[in-house]
Amino acid sequence: MPTDTTINWDERYATPGFLYGTNPNQYLREQSRRLAPGSSVLVAADGEGRNGVWLAQQGHVVTSVDQSAVAQKKAIDLARERGVSVEFVRADLSTWSPGSARYDAVVAIFAHLPGAVRPQIHAALARALRPGGLLILEAFHVKQLGRPSGGPKDPGMLYEPAVLQRDFAGLTALELLEGIVLLDEGAKHQGEGYVVRFVGRRD
Repeated sequence: MPTDTTINWDERYATPGFLYGTNPNQYLREQSRRLAPGSSVLVAADGEGRNGVWLAQQGHVVTSVDQSAVAQKKAIDLARERGVSVEFVRADLSTWSPGSARYDAVVAIFAHLPGAVRPQIHAALARALRPGGLLILEAFHVKQLGRPSGGPKDPGMLYEPAVLQRDFAGLTALELLEGIVLLDEGAKHQGEGYVVRFVGRRD
């Protein structure tokens, strides 16, 4: 769930069902092999909880953060339905502090941020990692603009590799890719999408 005060996320998530489905993001699923068993994981802008709940199902200790009470209610219900425990925090990433060196991993999946707050939020997410901790991120590229498969309409909220390299300069990039993927994530992410993918490690 992007952090954008111009959008009423409670209203958007009030739609029946799960906007982005209940299955985890495919890139997160692939990269989760990098996580040690029982890792402490912060899932930023987790929306309706599909990624945080799935990580908890894999045995990780998950903190799921989102600013929408409506989305988080769905996430809590999903966790209960799947029989897992997740720490849910309702907060705006632009004002909430995740702390320093608290997590083995931070996950940011389609967490699109306004340019005015993006660098500071990304810096805070990087600081939240313990030494050796991993950041796993997937987001829409600037080349996604105009495609019907999802993402912000504001080009300032779309990313490219250079932006991530700058924002996460303190992390060692283990993977930084861009390209077209086939999305099948609920009603809102369907079809070919142009994305950027990043895995960084705090040394």
